[in-house]
Amino acid sequence: MAKSSLPVPSDGGCTLRKEPRTSSSPRYSKRNSKRSTRHDPYQRIAEEESGYKADQSSSLAQQRLLFHASSNGSRNGSAFKDPAFGENKILPVHRWVPWIAGFSASFVDSVCAAYLHPGNQGARRLVLDPFAGVGTTLLQAVLNGHDAIGFEINPYPSLAATAKIQTVRINLEQFDAWIDETRRSGKVWRSVAPPKRISAPNLKTRIPFLSPRVERQVLHALDFFSSIPDERIATLFRLALGSIIVSVSNYTYEPSLGSRPGAGKPLIEDADVLAVLLHKLHQMRTDIAWLREKVKENETNTVGAGRVVNANFLTANEQLDTASVDLMITSPPYMNNYHYVRNTRPQLYWLSFISSPEQQRTLETGNFGKYWQTVRDGQDIELNFEHRDLERTLKQLRETRKGAGAYGGPGWANYVTAYFNDSYRFLAILKRVLKRKGAGVIVIGNSIIQGMEIKVDKILGEVAVQQGFKLEGIPCIRDKRVGASITQSSVRRGLRTNATLYESAVIIQKP
Repeated sequence: MAKSSLPVPSDGGCTLRKEPRTSSSPRYSKRNSKRSTRHDPYQRIAEEESGYKADQSSSLAQQRLLFHASSNGSRNGSAFKDPAFGENKILPVHRWVPWIAGFSASFVDSVCAAYLHPGNQGARRLVLDPFAGVGTTLLQAVLNGHDAIGFEINPYPSLAATAKIQTVRINLEQFDAWIDETRRSGKVWRSVAPPKRISAPNLKTRIPFLSPRVERQVLHALDFFSSIPDERIATLFRLALGSIIVSVSNYTYEPSLGSRPGAGKPLIEDADVLAVLLHKLHQMRTDIAWLREKVKENETNTVGAGRVVNANFLTANEQLDTASVDLMITSPPYMNNYHYVRNTRPQLYWLSFISSPEQQRTLETGNFGKYWQTVRDGQDIELNFEHRDLERTLKQLRETRKGAGAYGGPGWANYVTAYFNDSYRFLAILKRVLKRKGAGVIVIGNSIIQGMEIKVDKILGEVAVQQGFKLEGIPCIRDKRVGASITQSSVRRGLRTNATLYESAVIIQKP
């Protein structure tokens, strides 16, 4: 592993050096963005016929970032590129699925460049992401010629990650044929009742998730998808529907899933699902074709092998051999109680990953760090390892707003304890699967709970040392991040604090 000169903050926290934007800094002009979509017939149909407004920032202006990224040029004060996930919203393939969290493709590239050197000709390097999400780490690793494996407990982002790493192996002629067949078949979706063999899932919402006219079309689409024999192509179609279904529903992400009326938006009584779906499929087709050409142009023309395991890394890690991983890049769920399962319920139910509240509960209780809702009412959870500062924090947290019961300090103390217990297990497993001198880069943010700041990055670094890792550094990579809905919620706030949210990269090495 490359020697790191990154500083280790003595008390956590984050202060970045501000640097002016230069002419070489990535920039996207509205003019270039509009030019890239002006001649897209599917976008025009979608916008004119259904009122769907495609993201004008879908320009391919930053396609070059998918390849040959260097490990410098950062404006965040560390040796890595900016991790902010927003960049992925306009990058080919990465832009397929709206996602609330994660890091940028260029960040992954810079980490790979820093810690994975070419070495011997033909040597295979394995990159691990234990919390793979929608597959940013995996896609960039395989595009850089490395093998990659990711674990993701939620079936929907697992589907997205799988689709992305399969892009260079898609048969475009077959994909085109099925897009054409979708266009022909979809002409009757709005006028003909769907087949009786398919029905809406048992998704319980306060108001109907889909209006009747929209639901009819979605059922037709699902029935049509079941006729696609090629699993890879069928995966792309299912992912396309999953990525657009909320946009034609009576719900919206703000950023958590909520009703449109609750966000001051009108209900969607009708929408041209076919037009919106075709626009997404056309976007995917464009990205796949572009990516395949770029792979051919790449100097090595080498693409690694990728694999996604739809399971909890803490319980399914036996699928990895001891000392088999060269580099781990990940961003675990932050300790902010963002409910990934509940926010993907539409996709989980409508794509038939789950069919009952019991199955949803299984996903919730199996999630890394748990959710406050699943541990708040139980008995006090004990910390499974020694850490005096954290123990003092937990004791203080349990005394905060005790009168509020589970909604006060005691319930949140259980949540924090469960989170760090899982973190301890995660690091122990990572110690087993990493090769000697293998590196791990963990992007994580601090948390503010009941008005108390918890420097998760600092604690993870200290716990990693307990597990026998060498702590290479904890550089600050973003000194401001959005999180007001978490820190200011009446359920979550307690004491007043001047702390702000930030992100760091906890960099560790197995001696």
